Amino acid sequence: MLRFAISSGVVCLFALALAAQNGPNLQNSPAAPEDNFRLNVSVRLVQLPVTVTSRDGKSLDNLPQSSFQVYEDNVLQEITLFKHEDIPISLGLVIDNSGSMRNKRQRINSAALSFVRESNPDDQTFIVDFDEETILRQDFTGNIADLVLALRDIHTQGETALNDAVYVSIDHVETGTRDKKALLIVSDGEDNKSKYGINRLLDHIRDSKDVTIYAIGLLDENDIRGGLFGKSPSKKARENLKKIAELSGGEAYFPKSVEEVSSICIKIARDLRNQYTLGYSPRNTKNDGGYRTIRVNVTPPLGTPKLNIRTKPGYTAPTS
Repeated sequence: MLRFAISSGVVCLFALALAAQNGPNLQNSPAAPEDNFRLNVSVRLVQLPVTVTSRDGKSLDNLPQSSFQVYEDNVLQEITLFKHEDIPISLGLVIDNSGSMRNKRQRINSAALSFVRESNPDDQTFIVDFDEETILRQDFTGNIADLVLALRDIHTQGETALNDAVYVSIDHVETGTRDKKALLIVSDGEDNKSKYGINRLLDHIRDSKDVTIYAIGLLDENDIRGGLFGKSPSKKARENLKKIAELSGGEAYFPKSVEEVSSICIKIARDLRNQYTLGYSPRNTKNDGGYRTIRVNVTPPLGTPKLNIRTKPGYTAPTS
C-alpha cells in the first residue's frame, strides 16, 4: 500500500486531480474505472437525488410525480424524469485515521461495515483513510471481505487533513461506474493539516455534479477553546461538516457517543436506498458558468404532517 503526502510538490497520479493547482493527490489502483464518468448536469438535463422524510425521520416512499415541484432560480421547471428505485451507488468511506481516533477505531470499523451491509448488494465501495496524509486503502469493490481487511489495516496516527481527503475522494467517487455517487465521512476533530481551506473545498463540491456527502462528526461538545467570544475548534468543525454535507444534498450527524454511530450509518444507508430521482431540462439555457439555485417542494399526502426535503441547493452551469 502506497502512502501519499498532501503537499504542493507531489506529482499528480490521480486521474481527476487538478495537477496544475498542485492539490491533494490519491493513488488509483489499476482496476479503477476511468472512462465511465457521466455528468448529471448538462445543458439538457439536471438530475437531483431527493430524500423525503417525515418529522420523525421515516422515509416516504410512495409519493407520485405530481407531488413534486422543482424551481431553478425561483422559476418553475418541468419534471421530465421521475424515478424511485433502489439503484446501486458508487460509494466512498472517508475515515479519520488521526491519533485521536485510536480509542474509537473498533466501533467505527463495525459501524462502517453495518453501513455496507445495509446498502444495495450491487454497490461498489472504496475506503480512504486520512491523517495528515490521504491513503486509498481499498479501491472500488463489492466484496465485503476486502473491505473488512482494509479496515483492519488502518493504524491511527498523526494529525487531521480532512478537507484534502474529502477533495480527492470527490474526484475518485466520480470515476465510479454507478449512476449515483455518495461519500460518508467519519471524523472526530477539526482540520489542522489541509492544504485546501474550507472555501476551496466548498467550491469543489459546488462544481461536482452528482456526489451526495454524509458526515458523522464525533466532536467534543465541551470544547472551551476559543474563549468567551471566539468559536472553539469543535464548533468550527461542526459548522464546516454541516456546510460540506448540506451543500451536496446530504446531512451531517453529531452523535453524543461513538455507540450511536452504527445506527446512524444504517439510517444513512436506508436513506440512500429510498431516494427519489428528479430530472428537468433547465429553462435557462445560458452556458455562462453561473450558479443556479434549486428548490424542491413536495405536497404531502392528506393527513401527513410537514415533510423534510433534502437535495442539492444548486449547481454550476456549464460554460460554452
